[in-house]
Amino acid sequence: MKNNDSMNISPALLKGTFIKRYKRFFSDICTAEGDIITVHCPNTGSMKNCQVEGSPCWYSLSDNPKRKLAGTLEIVTTAFGNLAGVNTGRPNHLVREAIEKHLIPQLRGYSRLRTEVRYGEEKSRIDLLLEGNSSDEGRSCYIEVKNVTLDCGDGRAQFPDSVTTRGSKHLRELMAMVAAGHRAVLFFAVQLSAVKEVSVADHIDPVYAETLKVAIAAGVEVIVWQADMTDSSISLQRPLKSSF
Repeated sequence: MKNNDSMNISPALLKGTFIKRYKRFFSDICTAEGDIITVHCPNTGSMKNCQVEGSPCWYSLSDNPKRKLAGTLEIVTTAFGNLAGVNTGRPNHLVREAIEKHLIPQLRGYSRLRTEVRYGEEKSRIDLLLEGNSSDEGRSCYIEVKNVTLDCGDGRAQFPDSVTTRGSKHLRELMAMVAAGHRAVLFFAVQLSAVKEVSVADHIDPVYAETLKVAIAAGVEVIVWQADMTDSSISLQRPLKSSF
């Protein structure tokens, strides 16, 4: 059953046709009215299998007069015909919302949630920090959130979609938190429809794959949840099978 308390998107996303992405942070799309516009592409990855010319896409508009580009690319259609949420600014909010609504069983019982807290020897910022769980001997829980959009077909998705030295750094920081006596969680928010299983893309980044293997062995927990997306709402809905 779907959670009805979704992250509402207001105003609703606008539908267009994807043309191309270039210089990493720019995308050209054709609006429903037939105009060609350039929108911001908030994704630092390769967007592998997420750049299909002529496919349906959805974008949001901002009324902030200081923005150079009013539009933001939000959802695209993959090479396998599925929907992928490419706005990497949304997953942290999705996970935070799910935690605050007590939807994630493994992350219940904490009285305090903080975001973007500095930590670690490599000068990182943790996405979410949970504190104040009396039933867990007061341990803090450090949560690093990753957005999954790499559609591999046949219900399979992978992470990462490009080499991520930053991702390996985050894993090392999480391992250090476990060694210090805390919990550490790698949370994969899968903004991708029709997915049944998520795994690591070792052929894309073997260093990250090996670091993830070491991190899991060291006690870093992995949680994988899938989001449902519409033009007016998005929310984490269900846990997914993973093979890491």
